[in-house]
Amino acid sequence: MKRLAAAGIVLCLAACADLHSTKPARGARAPAAVGEPVLQGDFDNHEQVWLAHEAAAGTIPPPHVVVSIEPASQADWSIWHIRLDAVPPIEATWAMRKSAAQDGRTILTPYRALVAAPAAATNFDAQQWTPLDGCALQGTLAGGALKTQADAAGCAAIAPGVGAQAALLPLAVEREGEWLRIRLYADQARGADAREDTRRVRWFGGWAAVNGAGPKAAADSSDWHMDRTLRLGSEGGHYALKWRDGAASGYSLTLERLTYRDGNVPVIKLSVVDDSDGHTLAYSWANPEATRIGINLGWVQVGLELADFASTAGEGKPAAGSR
Repeated sequence: MKRLAAAGIVLCLAACADLHSTKPARGARAPAAVGEPVLQGDFDNHEQVWLAHEAAAGTIPPPHVVVSIEPASQADWSIWHIRLDAVPPIEATWAMRKSAAQDGRTILTPYRALVAAPAAATNFDAQQWTPLDGCALQGTLAGGALKTQADAAGCAAIAPGVGAQAALLPLAVEREGEWLRIRLYADQARGADAREDTRRVRWFGGWAAVNGAGPKAAADSSDWHMDRTLRLGSEGGHYALKWRDGAASGYSLTLERLTYRDGNVPVIKLSVVDDSDGHTLAYSWANPEATRIGINLGWVQVGLELADFASTAGEGKPAAGSR
C-alpha cells in the first residue's frame, strides 16, 4: 500500500495546486458586495429534515424544500423557484415584487406566469405575470432582516384558481443572516407553527481522483480517474463520481451542514458513499465557516474549495431522494 499511498499524495498535491490556481468554473461570480439584495440565493432545509428523522418524534416531519431566488433585471422584482420533494415532486415559480405601503411596511406580492415559458430573470418582462394580491405578504425590512406574513384566509380565497402549485405559495417569509424561514400554503396541514427553516447554500467546486480498483486497489495500481468538475452545495449536496469514460463508478460524495451533541457542535461534513447500499464509507468534517474541505482514503482523494457559484435555478441542486 505504500506505493498506492505515495501515488495518492502526488495526485493530491498536483490537484490541490491546480485547484488553487484555476479560476471558478463558468457560472461563478465574485463574492457579493455590501448591500446585496436580501432576497437572493439558494436555500435548503436539509438539516431540519435530518434532525426530524434523527429525533424520530411522533410529529409529522417537515418536507424537504429547496428555494432558489434570482434577482430580476427590473428593480424590486425577483424570481422564486420552489421545489418540494414528494412523489412526484412539486415545483412552482413565482415572480415576487417588493414594494412599500404608505405606513412604511414592506409588501411582497407573488405573481404567477401568464405564459408557459416566461422570460428568464435577466430578461424579465412584468407583462408575462399577473398578481396574486390575496396572497401578498406584509411586514418589516430593516437592518438586513425581513419578516412578512400573508393573510391565510385571503390567500385561500384565490388558491383554487391557482391550481396545484398553490401549495407552494409563501404565507410567511423571514430572512436574516444565512436563514430563509418560510411557511408555505401546504404547511397549514401540519399545524399553526409549521414552516421550513432553509439555510443559504454555499457552493463548493473541486476535484476527485478515484482508483479504478476501488477500495481494494493494489499498491502498484496506476488506474486513476480524475474529475475536476465537482460541484456540491453545503446543504445536502450530492455528486456521483464517474470513471473517465463517463460511466458510474458506484461511489458518490455528499456535503452537508449538520449539528451534533444536542445542537452544540455544528459542522460541515464531506462523505464518501457506496451507491450499492447507500452506506457511508468514510467522512471528514470541518467548522461550518470553512472554505476548504477534503478527504484522502488512498484509493479516492477529494479536494473542495468555496466557489460561490451563481444560482442557476435548479441546475446542480441536490436531487430529490439523495439524502
